[in-house]
Amino acid sequence: MSGGLGVRWKLHGDGRVPAPGAVVRPDERLTWPRTAGLGAQHVVAMFGASFVAPVLMGLDPNLAIMMSGVATMIFLLATRGRVPSYLGCSLSFVGVAAVIRAQGGDAATITGAILVVGAVLFLVGLAVKAFGARIVHVSMPPVVTGAVVMLIGFNLAPVTASTYWPQDQWTALLTMLLTGFAVVCLRGFWSRIAIFLGLVVGYLLSWVFDRAFGKIHSPDATGETVDHWRLDLSGVGDADWFGLPSFHGPSFSWSAILVALPVVIALIAENTGHVKAVGEMTGDPLDDKMGTAIAADGVGSMVSTSVGGPANTTYSENIGVMAATRVYSTAAYWAAAVFALLFGLCPKFGAVVAAIPGGVLGGITVILYGMIGLLGAQIWTANNVDLRNPLNLVPVAAGIIIGVGGVSLKISDNFELSGIALGTLVVITGYHALRALAPAHLKGQEPLLDEGTSSYDPGREEAGPPEKS
Repeated sequence: MSGGLGVRWKLHGDGRVPAPGAVVRPDERLTWPRTAGLGAQHVVAMFGASFVAPVLMGLDPNLAIMMSGVATMIFLLATRGRVPSYLGCSLSFVGVAAVIRAQGGDAATITGAILVVGAVLFLVGLAVKAFGARIVHVSMPPVVTGAVVMLIGFNLAPVTASTYWPQDQWTALLTMLLTGFAVVCLRGFWSRIAIFLGLVVGYLLSWVFDRAFGKIHSPDATGETVDHWRLDLSGVGDADWFGLPSFHGPSFSWSAILVALPVVIALIAENTGHVKAVGEMTGDPLDDKMGTAIAADGVGSMVSTSVGGPANTTYSENIGVMAATRVYSTAAYWAAAVFALLFGLCPKFGAVVAAIPGGVLGGITVILYGMIGLLGAQIWTANNVDLRNPLNLVPVAAGIIIGVGGVSLKISDNFELSGIALGTLVVITGYHALRALAPAHLKGQEPLLDEGTSSYDPGREEAGPPEKS
C-alpha cells in the first residue's frame, strides 16, 4: 500500500463481485458503495457485545461505540493496513468493573484501572515486537492463559444471578432460550449476531409483557424491590438526535488496578489468536505484526479510557464476517469505524441502549459469561493441555476456585487481594514455581495422575494411551 499507512487500495476486478474462489485482499477493495455496505455489516456484527459491555460496566454506550471506531483507526494505521480487524469493546473487563464498584469505585476508577492495563498491553506489544512471540508462550503458556480466561468469565456468574436475572426471571429465561436457539440453529452471518438478535427479541418481549401484564414487582436496577416497568423508554424521548457523549477523566486506585491487571493476559491471548487466524485466512503470515497489533490495541484502549470509554480488543465476530464474505479489505473496516463514530454522536441511540431491561441482560449474560469462561477450555483443547498432569492441574484448580469463589487474602488493613487478581496470581506464580521445583518426568507430561481419573471415557481403550503434548 502506498504511503506506508495502508490507506490506499486497488480495485479488485470490476469492484462488484469477486470471482468464484477469489478473495479480496487487505490492500484491495470493492466499489465504495459495496465497501460501505460491508462496513455497516461489520458494525452490526460487533454491535451485540460492543454495546452490552459498556452497559454492564456502567459506562456511556455512545462513547464506547465512538471510541471503538477511534481505536479501530489507530489499529489499522499502526499495522499499516495488513491486519484487517475491528476493535470493539472488551467484555473481559465486565467482572473487573463489578468488583471495583463493589469496593466503592466509580466510573472514573474503573476507566483509570483499565487505562493502566492498556499501558501494560502496549509495553507487552513492544516486547513481543523486539524479542518475538515466543516470550508470550514462555511466560504465559496455554495452561495458564486458559485458566485466567476461564476464571475471568466464571467470576461473572454472581452478577447475573443476583443483579440481572431477578429483575424479570421469565423474560430472562425466554431471552436465554431464544439466544441459544439463534447461536446454534441459525446459519452464516445471522449466527454471528445471535447476541444482538437475542437483545432485540428480549427488548420486544419486555414491551409486550408490559402491555399485557402491567408493571412487575421485582428488584429494579438499584436492587430495591418495587413495582416498575420492564422497559422504561422515558429517557429515549428526552434524548437529542445529535450531540457529544459524556466524557470523564480517569482516576487511579492501586486496589482497582490490581483487580484489573490480570485481564491483560486475556487481551494478549485474544490478539495473538486473532492475528494468527487472519494470517491463515488471507494466506499472509502476520507473526511479524503480532507485537505491533498488541501494542496498537494497548494504545487504542488507553485513548478510549482516557476520556471515559472502555478498553477495546479484536473481535472474533468480525473474523466470522470476513470468513463468510471472503472480503478482507481494510477499507471496509475504515467504513465501519466511520459508522461507529456517527453512532456515537447520536444520544438517542445511547438512550435506547441504556433502556435494555435487566431481565433481558439476565438472559443474555447467562450465555455470554459462560461462553467467555469456556474460551479458556477452548485454549486448553486447542493446545492439547493435559490436566491429568499435576503440574498443570494443581495451580489451575487452586486459581480457578479462588477466582470464581471470590476468595480473599488480606495483606494489611489497606491492601487485599481477592477474586480475579488473587486467582491469576496463584495460577501464574504457582505454575512457574512448581515447574521450577518439579521432577523432570512431570515436565515431560508423564507419568500422569491415576488413569482411573479418566476411565469414564468410553473410547479410551480403543484409542490407546493419550498422546503426549
